[in-house]
Amino acid sequence: MSRQQSFQGPAAPPGLDSPEAPLEAEQAAKTVWYSRWSPGGSEGVFIWPAVLVLLGFSLFPLIVSLWLSFSRLKFVKGGVQINNVGLANYRKLFFGSEQAHFLGVWTMPSVLGLMFFGVLVLVTVVLLVKYVRSQAGTVAGLILRLAFALFALAVMWMVVSTVNAEGRPGTVTVTLIYVYIGIFLQYVIGLGLALLTAQALPGRRFFRVVFLLPMMITPVGVAYMFRMLADTSKGPFAPVWQAVGLGETSWVNNAWGARSAVIIGDVWQWTAFMFIVLLAAVEAQPREPVEAAQVDGASRWKVFRYLTFPGILPVSTALILIRMIEAYKIMDLPNVLTNGGPGTATESMTLHSFIAWRALDIGGSAAVAYSLLILVTIVSVAFVNLVRSRTTEAI
Repeated sequence: MSRQQSFQGPAAPPGLDSPEAPLEAEQAAKTVWYSRWSPGGSEGVFIWPAVLVLLGFSLFPLIVSLWLSFSRLKFVKGGVQINNVGLANYRKLFFGSEQAHFLGVWTMPSVLGLMFFGVLVLVTVVLLVKYVRSQAGTVAGLILRLAFALFALAVMWMVVSTVNAEGRPGTVTVTLIYVYIGIFLQYVIGLGLALLTAQALPGRRFFRVVFLLPMMITPVGVAYMFRMLADTSKGPFAPVWQAVGLGETSWVNNAWGARSAVIIGDVWQWTAFMFIVLLAAVEAQPREPVEAAQVDGASRWKVFRYLTFPGILPVSTALILIRMIEAYKIMDLPNVLTNGGPGTATESMTLHSFIAWRALDIGGSAAVAYSLLILVTIVSVAFVNLVRSRTTEAI
């Protein structure tokens, strides 16, 4: 190697001193910016328009309904007149003329209600203390959990204060009754049917198909069917009702009887959804641990408690969350089966919003809908955070 070559520095990048270098650098910067906002490269050109259209269809109604919840809409000649009224629609629901309809009539809870509320307070305090003592606890997490605990206890106080004999449940309490009693019954019955049809029993394939039939019927069809079945004077079961002395009894004349009819119809239809998902989860479990436990002398209950249920817990969590979000929107059954009656005893929040919309109270309808959205969001987020650690431990 020559002396001149040995003192030469590293070779300069090709094209650094060329006139095209600034143009290439600018093009490279544009490529980086484009790839950042379009990870798929050229595929993003085709994906983003569809994403924007879907976001528009999703966000536009939410924004407009939020605006209408702070407004009063009046139909006038040639169009509509919209006036901003601030929080008037919400004040009407929580403190005004619609308070008894929305939140119910509150009285002193019964002894059983006070005991139930006391148990909830005790469980809440135990969970908060457990979170404080855990190493993963933070100040922000404690504040959020404390806020949700106060919100949950306030809601439960409303429930126990309105379901007694002197009180009257509002549409919020009625919706909570539909959701949680219905989901509990649907999950228990669906899990039982899943465990039963997962066994090597004759005719199990036939019953798997039969158990799915209710989910294929529209909610309006289910409501009309149960309306006929609940008719004790002219329905198909009228001779049975008359034989047991209930021929002159009407389910819809009693508040709790009407609510029970709605819950039974909802459970009958949506147990099939729980059943098919839980059946897939049960059959997906490995057989080796179960067979080993049976060889060691474990009972069926212990196999279910320590192997089957922890194995299907992640699926159950997602299933309950999906069903809970959907159950808050119940409207068809109480609307067709009881028309929200007697009075407003079976009226859910969604039906409340629909009736207000039908009465051209568009702002009041939007306020009820957004109150439901806030309630569902808080409950869903709290449910996910509550069961996330337990689901992770089960996995």
